[in-house]
Amino acid sequence: MKGSGFLSKIGSLLFTLWLLSLVSFFLIRMIPGDPVRLMVGDRGITEESYQEIKKNLGLDKPILFQYKDYVVKLAKFDLGTSFITRVSVWDEFKEKLKATAELSFFAMLIAISVGLLLGIYAAVKRGTIIDKALMTGSVVGFSMPIFWWGLILILYMSVRWGLTPVSGRISAITDIESVTGFMLIDAWFSDEPWAAFKDAVSHLILPSVVLATVPLASIARMTRSSFVDVLSEDYIRTAYSKGLTRSKVYFKHALRNALLPVITVIGLMMGALLTGAILTETIFSWPGLGRWLLAGVESRDFPVIQAGIFLIGSLVMILNFLIDIIYKWVNPRLRV
Repeated sequence: MKGSGFLSKIGSLLFTLWLLSLVSFFLIRMIPGDPVRLMVGDRGITEESYQEIKKNLGLDKPILFQYKDYVVKLAKFDLGTSFITRVSVWDEFKEKLKATAELSFFAMLIAISVGLLLGIYAAVKRGTIIDKALMTGSVVGFSMPIFWWGLILILYMSVRWGLTPVSGRISAITDIESVTGFMLIDAWFSDEPWAAFKDAVSHLILPSVVLATVPLASIARMTRSSFVDVLSEDYIRTAYSKGLTRSKVYFKHALRNALLPVITVIGLMMGALLTGAILTETIFSWPGLGRWLLAGVESRDFPVIQAGIFLIGSLVMILNFLIDIIYKWVNPRLRV
């Protein structure tokens, strides 16, 4: 049974990867616009030069032959070269991934820590004005457009009050050598580590808060609902009858069981972070995967779009697989 289940998961994974390759290849080609014309811009070129560029880019072949070449290269983990920068797509992806990973990590850290606390507090105060206010706020946070929320924070936090920088990962005057690609870590290798670290953190605050808003609201609502259900169970009343304190009942007995559905939401929100990162990185000029993909779409840079969609989709699947493992670790009944 276990072997067949494992093979089923592998088959499902391979099928999903194939669908990703189809989507990443054909979707961008459905968008109007000739990548060669976009590359040369307003410069006039002869028909011979135009056809030569198409041939060099591999765009002169029938589309099915192009897809076959793409899949063959993908099987060899050859993601191609960007039409625009002429740099390996894999090298660009690795560099941009570091910026997005740093932003997503702190956004998820905010979402999980604050979301759990607010959800638990709302459950403990269920039925009160505090509970209603927190849940109303979570609905507003979940429904709030990211681009609008980001612009509002920039207007007040950056422009009016001057508390945080407007955009970017680091100030232009701060000299930081890229050692790891993670700005907070690289800051400690600079000449003035504490000043550079504070500068990097100040740039990270606003985009992290904006990106964390939707997952925070979802985690808070699910935590509150799950915690309320768990508090009504018989074993919770038994724990109280044994003389245990409220804090011990909440955090030792109730929290672990209440976390089961929350973990699923966290897994789904990790995938949603990559979607939200496109808007967030555009608003805050954050040099990550979101801006990289958007620039690729605008220039019809096929290798960038194909590799970006495929690799990001693969990352989401890996995250879901890890969440599944964590879920089974938290819930022993699923290990059998």
